[in-house]
Amino acid sequence: MALARVFTPSLQARTGHSCFYLSPAASCSSSPVIPFVIPNIASGVQSKNGWKIPSFEGLRGASKLEKTCRSTALRKNAEQGRSWKQACAAMVSEFGISVSSERTYEVANLEDILAERDACGVGFIANLKNKASFEVVQDALSALSCMEHRGGCGADNDSGDGAGVMTRIPWELFDHWFVEQGLPPVSGAKVGVGMVFLPMDQQLQSAALSAIEKIFAGENLEIIGWRTVPCNEEVVGYYAKKTIPSIRQVFVKVASEETVEDIERELYITRKLLEKVALTEPWGEETYFCSLSSQTIVYKGMLRSEVLGRFYLDLQDELYKSPFAIYHRRFSTNTNPRWPLAQPMRFLGHNGEINTLQGNLNWMRSREATMYSPVWHGREEDIRPIGSAKASDSANLDITAELLIRSGRSPEEALMMLVPEAYENHPTLDMKYPEVKDFYNYYKGQMEAWDGPALLLFSDGTTVGACLDRNGLRPARYWRTDDDMLYVASEVGVLHSNEEKVIMKGRLGPGMMISVNLETGEVFENTEVKKRVASAKPYRQWLDEGSRKLSRANFLSSTQLDSESLLRYQQSFGYSFEDVQMVIENMASQGKEPTFCMGDDAPMAVLSERPHMLYDYFKQRFAQVTNPAIDPLREGLVMSLEVNIGKRENLLVPGPKNAMQMTLSSPFLSESELELLEGDPIFQASTLPVFFDISSGIDGSLQRALDNLCEAADEAVRAGSQLLILSDRSDDLQASQPAIPILLAVGAVHHHLIQNGLRLSASIVVETAQCFSTHHFACLIGYGASAVCPYLALETCRQWRSSPKTVNLMKNGKIPSTTVEQTQNNFRKAVKSGLLKILSKMGISLLSSYCGAQIFEIYGLGADVVDTAFRGSVSRIGGLSLDELARETVSFWSKGFSEEQAKKLENFGFIQFRPGGEYHSNNPEMSKLLHKAVREKMESAYAVYQEHLATRPVNVLRDLLELKSDRAPISVGKVEPVSSIFERFCTGGMSLGAISRETHEAIAIAMNRIGGKSNSGEGGEDPVRWRHLDDVRDGYSPTLPHLKGLQNGDTATSAIKQVASGRFGVTPTFLANAEQLEIKVAQGAKPGEGGQLPGKKVSGYIAVLRNSKAGVPLISPPPHHDIYSIEDLAQLIYDLHQVNPKAKVSVKLVAEAGIGTVASGVAKANADIIQISGHDGGTGASPISSIKHAGGPWEMGLTETQQTLLNNGLRERVTLRVDGGFKSGVDVVLAAAMGADEFGFGSIAMIATGCVMARICHTNNCPVGVASQREELRARFPGVPADLVNYFLYVAEEVRGILAKLGYEKLDDIIGRVDLLKLRDVGLTKTQHVDMSYILSYVGLPKMSSTDIRKQPVHSNGPVLDDILLADREIEEAIKEEKEAQKKVKIYNVDRSVCGRIAGRIAKQHGDGFAGRLDLTFEGSAGQSFACFLTQGMNIRLIGEANDYVGKGMAGGEVVIVPQNDAKFAAEDATIAGNTCLYGATGGQFFARGKAGERFAVRNSSAEAVIEGCGDHCCEYMTGGCVVSLGKVGRNVGAGMTGGLAYFLDEDDTFTSKVNKEIVKMQRVIAPAGQQLLRRLIQSHVDKTGSARGKLVLENWEKYLPMFWQLVPPSEEDTPEASPDVQDNVPISEPVVQSV
Repeated sequence: MALARVFTPSLQARTGHSCFYLSPAASCSSSPVIPFVIPNIASGVQSKNGWKIPSFEGLRGASKLEKTCRSTALRKNAEQGRSWKQACAAMVSEFGISVSSERTYEVANLEDILAERDACGVGFIANLKNKASFEVVQDALSALSCMEHRGGCGADNDSGDGAGVMTRIPWELFDHWFVEQGLPPVSGAKVGVGMVFLPMDQQLQSAALSAIEKIFAGENLEIIGWRTVPCNEEVVGYYAKKTIPSIRQVFVKVASEETVEDIERELYITRKLLEKVALTEPWGEETYFCSLSSQTIVYKGMLRSEVLGRFYLDLQDELYKSPFAIYHRRFSTNTNPRWPLAQPMRFLGHNGEINTLQGNLNWMRSREATMYSPVWHGREEDIRPIGSAKASDSANLDITAELLIRSGRSPEEALMMLVPEAYENHPTLDMKYPEVKDFYNYYKGQMEAWDGPALLLFSDGTTVGACLDRNGLRPARYWRTDDDMLYVASEVGVLHSNEEKVIMKGRLGPGMMISVNLETGEVFENTEVKKRVASAKPYRQWLDEGSRKLSRANFLSSTQLDSESLLRYQQSFGYSFEDVQMVIENMASQGKEPTFCMGDDAPMAVLSERPHMLYDYFKQRFAQVTNPAIDPLREGLVMSLEVNIGKRENLLVPGPKNAMQMTLSSPFLSESELELLEGDPIFQASTLPVFFDISSGIDGSLQRALDNLCEAADEAVRAGSQLLILSDRSDDLQASQPAIPILLAVGAVHHHLIQNGLRLSASIVVETAQCFSTHHFACLIGYGASAVCPYLALETCRQWRSSPKTVNLMKNGKIPSTTVEQTQNNFRKAVKSGLLKILSKMGISLLSSYCGAQIFEIYGLGADVVDTAFRGSVSRIGGLSLDELARETVSFWSKGFSEEQAKKLENFGFIQFRPGGEYHSNNPEMSKLLHKAVREKMESAYAVYQEHLATRPVNVLRDLLELKSDRAPISVGKVEPVSSIFERFCTGGMSLGAISRETHEAIAIAMNRIGGKSNSGEGGEDPVRWRHLDDVRDGYSPTLPHLKGLQNGDTATSAIKQVASGRFGVTPTFLANAEQLEIKVAQGAKPGEGGQLPGKKVSGYIAVLRNSKAGVPLISPPPHHDIYSIEDLAQLIYDLHQVNPKAKVSVKLVAEAGIGTVASGVAKANADIIQISGHDGGTGASPISSIKHAGGPWEMGLTETQQTLLNNGLRERVTLRVDGGFKSGVDVVLAAAMGADEFGFGSIAMIATGCVMARICHTNNCPVGVASQREELRARFPGVPADLVNYFLYVAEEVRGILAKLGYEKLDDIIGRVDLLKLRDVGLTKTQHVDMSYILSYVGLPKMSSTDIRKQPVHSNGPVLDDILLADREIEEAIKEEKEAQKKVKIYNVDRSVCGRIAGRIAKQHGDGFAGRLDLTFEGSAGQSFACFLTQGMNIRLIGEANDYVGKGMAGGEVVIVPQNDAKFAAEDATIAGNTCLYGATGGQFFARGKAGERFAVRNSSAEAVIEGCGDHCCEYMTGGCVVSLGKVGRNVGAGMTGGLAYFLDEDDTFTSKVNKEIVKMQRVIAPAGQQLLRRLIQSHVDKTGSARGKLVLENWEKYLPMFWQLVPPSEEDTPEASPDVQDNVPISEPVVQSV
């Protein structure tokens, strides 16, 4: 019998020898057996009589040993009268084995994870001849200095967030030092070098050194020297110096190992042992090994880029030589970054964010119990645990990659496992590299992807490489020179080397990799790397032998319950009339999630007087700033809902058993599919009922049931079951046995199995009545379920389809006609698309990564509930206990057993207001009272409105608070005037389009009258609104004839102009005329999603403002195109400060746990204002699940932001603005006490101007014209600006009155004074355990008053190239007098947003009609956002190359990019411009002799462009203009393209598979006008760039014309360029001119 030598810490033989396990393949049938902990893996030792002794590892409590399970193995023990415990005790006695204390596996805590977020600039340099040199190190430091703008600094503007380099160990330098010490040289002597951060405190340092030396000695490693690393502390910033460690190097001899791999493994084990000891020692937190290796070394610190080389004197020594260097500059969103978190790590340099970190850590922790490998010689326990929630995402990814590499994987293989590319729907892999797909398919069930945007650089000393995430959401450019050097960097131009040396330029696209073997000098590009890795093992054979797919089974075709039984089930499980009608039936009919509007104004579940399903206590988390949301609608090709079920085998030893899993195409199971799983002989499924018994009382009943459920799950898994089915299905529901909330059951079992080391042995599947919305599915999957069968929702679909009412509606054509099966399929389709959206808003691509990732935060559940089932999730306000939750569950359950059987489901009114239903703050009574007050201008009427608010039910967290004072009241006359308070008021970012022109302009006029600020929202602004009216007669003006109640001097401009992800209406003139510019990162009603405007609301006027087509729906992409990281948000802030240096820039965020960390990053990114929105913000249209289940209360978000900014010394940098459900002066004062400087009013401002809260905004049928574009409805608009002025006058006077009662003269005096808040004496229906201490925590005040903070000058970009050009007399005169000027200047990558300020100056002076001409030629490498926001008359030529965002928002002019004349590379094969060029362009022309990166011409609406190839997602969301590509392009071309035309040269017939054909159609260029347009643009391209590619096409026109494809969206089908039947020669590029 084969034996595997594996060490187990839980069973240690007294002799000290390693234990031997049975081989996983060994048969147990011939010998007495007792059940073992992990079935089918080596998990026990064998005695002389054949008994198998189980490992105790992972067992939780003795009771589990006493229980019996249903396996054959147990029955054999039972025959001998032995219990588990007796059998194990007998074996322990026989072997003389001592049992250590039981081991449990702890999950990651989200609070720890949220403390650190970062993004960065990275790169590497490698000599392909493996020649070590000082020049490589110097070049790395130079490149690092040129990426300072991609990093961040602390509050002192001097302490960097982190910078570092990884190199080969500089043996020559260290040999020299040893010789100086009178010691022999160390190179070539099997020596490892540790770079160590130690405590500065001498006592702690001595203790740390003593422990290090002791552990080294225990591992037989000889310390041959300690070296103090020479450093210059004078260059370190103030905050960094406060935490600077003592930096030492330790040199150790590893005499016992021969190979490099074994030496590295021994050093790795030693370091892991040190880390374990450090966890419990006082010196532990300040002791850190940057590296401990015989190959590589890391020099890093909390430093700025340019300081790194001056701080570490070694890096200035010419003896420091290396053949490669990885460099990294960190931007931490936390301003208290720690020295250890600087990068590179020990193996990786990471620019990005791992969105699934909590799930990844939990699964790695689960995996520890099953991971073993012969290379560790039984020492697996010494290297556990794997990962730490207290470390950054980068550090944890590095830890996991390092484990795989030290276990025998190559660096490339490890990263392919951890960060797989989007290999499905990949034509190239399908045709040419099927073995690569086999590799990914093999590992998808073994290792969940570490998902999120990531550029990863890696090295083990022999291999150096880089790879990019599956979405390509980080820039990565590379180039090679003729002196055998290879460079990879986040930007080009970081080294000012001679361009003539460059022989190749490229970029990493989504999921791509490049690798260098330093020993052989070989460079492997993407598919070469992956084919080599994938061919190393017979993955296809293993998949064929073991993997299976679940066969799609039909839905049931007939109803299973009578209507009375269905009603009982629905009542018992908490369904309401709304749930069935608005959610389930809508999804069954339409195949998509229902849409609603106006936000969530109902109480949070914990505050509600009505019972709620458990799901309602959970809010979905979402991406903002530090990581991007992604696009499920247009970029779905990178996403997948596939999930593998079955046992996960040992990750460290690949083999055929690892493939023995079943793949489900989605987590949605029909009843028939669940039946197939139940009967699967391999899975041996165990169905576990989830009910609790209340016959003896409710208290304690739920806890007992959960304990029993977990015990049963434990036993089933130990018995060999690979599938646990948690089911609340019963043919005979009992009044005394309610169902456990299924989410609670799933979470409890999931965490129980993790803790006991059993989680990977079985999958959890749910059969439940308690699941009907996408949020429900997401919660169940997020807390551990692999699949869900929503049997009651499916039965509800069947009953609905079979009802006479539905049949009649279908007959009459009122709703689409479907079969019973199609109805259920529609429901499944809606669930699947909704799940994709929920994943995407957190930036997650794969459901397998979302499973168990716990991407939620909890509002209203107590510690005992969280610890039982949702461990590691954030629940900051406490809430219901298990017993209280049980009572809430019973309150639902009892409805199904009421003696007075209801005839229909109750309408709870959770979504739509209804009399007698759930309270809604925006209710008809409130609206009527407010209308009366503002229209009649009666203080007594406003007092009634105030009374209504004061006596309402508890609705929001602030309703639990009231004000107190430490002063005597004062006279109102002593309080600051209303005019000072008005300045702090803003209205919400409501877009023109979502609301009517009348509403939008009336609000703007009102805010301008009082000195407040209105917000344009997304969609641009008509220039007529910038005029001050001087033609008003009797309240009417011919300038704005649709408005009434006007006054001379009024202006309808919005002081705050919004820049959102769609960039609709964002032109240089729009930006130049703003007082403030708002970047909308997230929206309260649908954070993580883009906006949407139904086609029926896109009128001709709206279409002109947005540069789109009337009647065509407009969808804004999620915010990921140019704000997909903190450093890219910093770049957009820089862009906006560049184009309008007089406008403050605000960033709009939505409250969620961790927002303080995010806000710190935004403050460091140079924002002037941070806006915190609550989850209850309004919206014109959004999925119901987004409105109800995403985002948090602004009270929590504001508190966290205020506390974090204060703690980080950043509060004085930014104004804090807050909005979400504001209705009164009380709200203003409470928000001020929590730290807000300014206050936003959204829905209430609309109500004040006439909104009646009909809640049908998304239908375009608003009865009073507030939210409609229909002319006849807009004519009913009742509002005048004075109504809103009156409202704000009342609010400001109310604020003054409150201040007077408190004894304070101005808001400045109370802002941030949470000590003026106290708990209100109010009782809640469900619990008295809501904890408001987080909000009431007082952490101090800023050093400046709120007014001083608000009145600070606009933050500056500092000296910029544009200022130098604008100072040139010739250019200055040309702009002023509209003349011509020419200039030629050098440009470097640090010159960012060049031409943006010039464009802004022109736009401010001349609008869109500049008649002059500026010809500017730049030579070199342009920084990000080159030629952004160009205007007419600006002709820009770049000789060299450019980075990301070229031509962003350009509205006119011309951009030409060409390589240097003496370039040695083929221009058409080289990448010459970066990602996301022409984003949001509204005009102009663009010509590039070379390739562009990903996302070219996204949201282009009028620009023309010619390029010679580009990456994925070209022409995405395009609404106009024309794009021509003369070279190959990536996948997903034309996704969401609703306007404009595009031409693509397809010489090898590969283009067809790359097009997203959802909207556009492909055709050859058949229309003469289209041929003329194409030829004209190519001719212009040749004329301006000298393109050899273009010349070839023109010279062989008849040959190449048939090779072009034309992409035509429906709106262009009847244009002469697309159809030969249409005779009209108006060029497509001609803009529509709006006369105003």
